[in-house]
Formats: sequence, C-alpha cells, structure tokens
Amino acid sequence: METRESPAIAFLAAAEGTEQVELTEPWQAVLAMGWRPVLVSPVPDRIQMFKHLDRGDTKDVDVPVSAAAESDFASLVLPGGVANPDELRTDPTAVAFADSFFVAGKPVAAICHAPWTLIEADVVRGRTLTSWPSLRTDLANAGATWVDEEVVRCEQGPNVLVTSRRPDDLPAFCKAFIEVVSRSL
Repeated sequence: METRESPAIAFLAAAEGTEQVELTEPWQAVLAMGWRPVLVSPVPDRIQMFKHLDRGDTKDVDVPVSAAAESDFASLVLPGGVANPDELRTDPTAVAFADSFFVAGKPVAAICHAPWTLIEADVVRGRTLTSWPSLRTDLANAGATWVDEEVVRCEQGPNVLVTSRRPDDLPAFCKAFIEVVSRSL
C-alpha cells in the first residue's frame, strides 16, 4: 500500500520581530491536521520571536529561504509582528519566495502586519483583505481593498489569500486557513 507524505506548510519569518503567537498558533493548527510546518527564514539558524515589544522564545529555522522552493510546500503562512514583515519586505529572496506561491496558485495566509511583504511582492492589487489597521493606506495605495473584519478569504483565480487583523483573530484565522488548505490538497 502506498502512503502519501503529509503536506509541508511553509512559515516565513525574519531573524527578529515575529509576533510569537501569530507563528505558534497557526503552527499548532497545522500539526493538529497531521501536516508538517516548516520554518523558512533569511537567517540559517534561529529566529527571535516577540510578545508584542518584549523578547519571546527562539525557534530553530528548518530551511533558509535561499534554499527553499515553493514546489516543496502546499501553502505559505506569513505571521505578523511589526518588525518581521518590515524586514522580510527588504529581502528580495523572501519577497520572491512569497510571490512564488501566488504564481503557483497555492493558498497564502497573512496576519497583522504580514501583508507588507505581499505589498512588496505586488500581489495585493485587486484583492480584498484585512490587516492591522495601520496598513490600511499602504494596502489601498498598492491597489487592494481593505476591510475591518476578523478574517477575509479572497479568491482570485486559482489563488486564495486568507488574512486577519490581530492575535485576537487567530481562532478564525486558523480555521479559515485550514479549510482553504484542506480544499487545495
């Protein structure tokens, strides 16, 4: 009997500044489905997560973004935190990695400030999404429609983008993301 390997889900995070709960709760949701979460980062060793402005835990990197390929993953999760996506959007390899999921038509989920990385990848134009409220103007300037909702699923062609505003939205975010990925497998 042939067995199929569980799907790998990429989590893209910078060296510092990822909001810890925005990485760990979706990570646990992926594990609960029997899938494999994989931490991808511009740094090769470990990231420093934050609990708002205070240092949180560290987490070992599984694959440096320079060695990561979209074809190895079923989906991409972009956790927030202010510093995390701000750093990622200045890294051309990280931006190209995020963009590759849109090119391939694979689901992407982004929470809080994470859409900054998607703005840099020029993949929000014509989409409806939500984020931390301070990104509203940035998203509008990039051609997106911003709404103040707990979770937004935007289907555009083969792509589904799931977005949420803040840590309080994580239960709805995780539920929507898991549903979208399950449908795509």
